[in-house]
Amino acid sequence: MVRPIDTSLEQRLPLSTDVALQRRFMVVKEPLPGNVRFGLLLEVVDKLAEEVALHHARRTDARAYVVTAAIEKVVLRTPGDVHRDIELKARLNWVGKSSMEVGIRVEQPGVAPTHVASCYFTMVARVGEGDDARSVPVDPLEYGEEIEARRRDKAIRRQEAYRRRQSSPPKAPTREEFELLARLHAAQEQPGFSGRLAGRLTSMSWERMYPELENVPSKVFGGYLVRRAYELATIQAEELAPNRPVIVRVNRINFLQPVRIGDKLKLASRVVYTGRTSVTVEVTIERISWDRVTRALCNTCVFTFVNVDERMRAQPVAPVYPTTYAEDARYLEVYRWHQRLKTRRAAPAGGETRRERPYAQWPTPMPEP
Repeated sequence: MVRPIDTSLEQRLPLSTDVALQRRFMVVKEPLPGNVRFGLLLEVVDKLAEEVALHHARRTDARAYVVTAAIEKVVLRTPGDVHRDIELKARLNWVGKSSMEVGIRVEQPGVAPTHVASCYFTMVARVGEGDDARSVPVDPLEYGEEIEARRRDKAIRRQEAYRRRQSSPPKAPTREEFELLARLHAAQEQPGFSGRLAGRLTSMSWERMYPELENVPSKVFGGYLVRRAYELATIQAEELAPNRPVIVRVNRINFLQPVRIGDKLKLASRVVYTGRTSVTVEVTIERISWDRVTRALCNTCVFTFVNVDERMRAQPVAPVYPTTYAEDARYLEVYRWHQRLKTRRAAPAGGETRRERPYAQWPTPMPEP
């Protein structure tokens, strides 16, 4: 029987010695805290998750390949240093029938090692192409140690929580939420209103998918799509972060349909929520087939940023004002996510511990939304 530790893979990015690699991972060519291209790092991490899942899937079927079904979440804990090596440590946390959760810990080793991020990917094993493609079962894991069982249980809770949210009907606003939205709408009716409207905080980009991006047969590498979505989200967040937006959380990324070679992609980003210092951006990716017959939503991505100064201290952002019912719904969804996160922080015994909180090792704690 295979245990989670038997599925472990590690990868090292030698940024401290490889000048060309270091330059590739730089955001800007100047001294800057957290000067690591997170989108590019996310692409590398996604590829490692694929390798871990693929190795396990092929224990059962040598023809198997794996696809990313979702990035459950990525929690940023410490700003990355582009002058230090990055180590990626990956293993399976849980295996279902054909799906697997891969957990990846991103670290920077050294005299004072730092934990940069924790990442959780859901991968699915498949065989066949086109209409013949289907999911295939994979071998279960044996969770022999307590920590393995805890990771398994957390993975199952993440899966179940997402399924519950998807299957539940839309939740009506509470009195508090209704009053919050009412204040945001009333402010827009005041003379001289100059606030930032959610409907105007949008942008769009188009791309063609070329053969060099092929990963599994005829399909584009999901990590590339995630990187492009993140880059667009960062540019969008700059509209409301007057200092500098830095990523603190990938809330969730869903892979709804594969992107194929030759597809034209429409990437649309929008600011959906702001807290006191945070900005949340949603990016959707829509594919249009080469023959222009098929048009479908492929990815939904949600990223949360915090506005920081040159010393990585959180700074305020301007509020965003939703106007339409759709904008209200997106605003409330992220607001509720922030409230759940605050509740978990307030009760560490039953939720996230101090060690698990995002950016706990920053010079200042992770700001409240």
